[in-house]
Amino acid sequence: MAAPAACTRFSDNYDLKEELGKGAFSVVRRCVQKSSGQEFAAKIINTKKLSARDFQKLEREARICRKLQHPNIVRLHDSIQEENFHYLVFDLVTGGELFEDIVAREFYSEADASHCIQQILESVHHCHSNGVVHRDLKPENLLLASKAKGAAVKLADFGLAIEVQGEQQAWFGFAGTPGYLSPEVLKKEPYGKPVDIWACGVILYILLVGYPPFWDEDQHRLYAQIKAGAYDYPSPEWDTVTPEAKNLINQMLTVIPSKRITASEALKHPWICQRERVASVVHRQETVDCLKKFNARRKLKGAILTTMLATRNFSSKYEPQGRSIITKKGDGSQVKESTDSSTTLEDDDIKEDKVKGGVDRSSTVIAKEPEARKQEVIKMTEQLIEAINTGDFEAYTKICDPHLTAFEPEALGNLVEGMDFHKFYFDNNVIVKNCKAVNTTILNPNVHLLGEDAACIAYVRLTQYMDKQGVAHSLQCEETRVWHKRDNKWQNVHFHRSTNSPSYTFAPSAHK
Repeated sequence: MAAPAACTRFSDNYDLKEELGKGAFSVVRRCVQKSSGQEFAAKIINTKKLSARDFQKLEREARICRKLQHPNIVRLHDSIQEENFHYLVFDLVTGGELFEDIVAREFYSEADASHCIQQILESVHHCHSNGVVHRDLKPENLLLASKAKGAAVKLADFGLAIEVQGEQQAWFGFAGTPGYLSPEVLKKEPYGKPVDIWACGVILYILLVGYPPFWDEDQHRLYAQIKAGAYDYPSPEWDTVTPEAKNLINQMLTVIPSKRITASEALKHPWICQRERVASVVHRQETVDCLKKFNARRKLKGAILTTMLATRNFSSKYEPQGRSIITKKGDGSQVKESTDSSTTLEDDDIKEDKVKGGVDRSSTVIAKEPEARKQEVIKMTEQLIEAINTGDFEAYTKICDPHLTAFEPEALGNLVEGMDFHKFYFDNNVIVKNCKAVNTTILNPNVHLLGEDAACIAYVRLTQYMDKQGVAHSLQCEETRVWHKRDNKWQNVHFHRSTNSPSYTFAPSAHK
């Protein structure tokens, strides 16, 4: 009798349970190992949707996770490849984010912050000892093993991690999250392990006062601050922090990578290894209060622009006026999408050709072509508004996706889909029917490109018109439109307007 075939299918070994999270090409679900009854988290990747390059990244992530086994790192237990899906089976960590746990604690001191960063540094030291650079250290990737008091901090998400030889420094591509990027990455210089230490410095700063060391609504100004290492310790919140804590931050946030402290050295710093003697044990209520606000900002991911942070970093030479986009929320709050987002950036296509004696493609060849696409998006937006102004519904439908979704005041807070809602306003457009002249200007258009075939544009729309009595009027509204390119043709798939549109104003006189 033939021996039974070895279990190779995921369903032979595991039972799938509820969904825990979702990504563009993957879903994370709780699963139970049939043989032991143990619970795990299964990251299920739809490989049908992956490009060859994405598939390489997936294999790299699995390879890296397999060799990292440390109590402060979310461990990979199994990797199963099937025809259309790849399953990565990780520790099930149930304690949530470290930063969320801190604000729920009754007591939080400098010594607690020291213990947190020690665990993070232990995980980073293990990575670096195994030739791995994480590249995306940030609060979202710092989890707690369980809800139990004193549960271990675990480093997660090695999707951007790379493998390096020894102390190798090279250009591995532009990757990370805006507020945590190191100066050398922003300068497009060769980099290596020190990028993780810089991010640890940013995290430690936040752990002590509840806000980041580098902050600006405008991404270009934020990057300028980071490149210059321009941070300080303002009063009164920093007055109560020990000099030793500030000394460790200074050694982590050192602009020159070769002079930056290493993970091994940081773990030997008195503020960490002698915390009982050095770190303050006074409760830091102000830090907890600030951290609550910081967490709330990070969680504001509902706005359409959250996924719209630039996927590439282009030379400021091509964007002389860095502008931030602010989306007005219905509750009157503002979501700053330029630097407040926790969105991860990656562009491995940009290589530093200078070392080969070639041109610096990162700020020349690559930058020009996207600039042309941005102009295309602005032009299409102008054509769409022209169709509204002239009441040309046929032209409008050609520019819009048939399933166009929209948030606009006229819909009373509801998301509307399709063209019927818009047709009503085209049929009853007062300005088109009753005005002598209409002029629309798009002010401060800001385009975010999302790969080759998608883009988001935000702008202020200023409409000037002359009524029948010859009186001039001006109205303005803020709009955000999401465009998608299909069959080499841009179509508007979603838009969001903050105030009533002058072009959609209608009155009983329009029906007469």
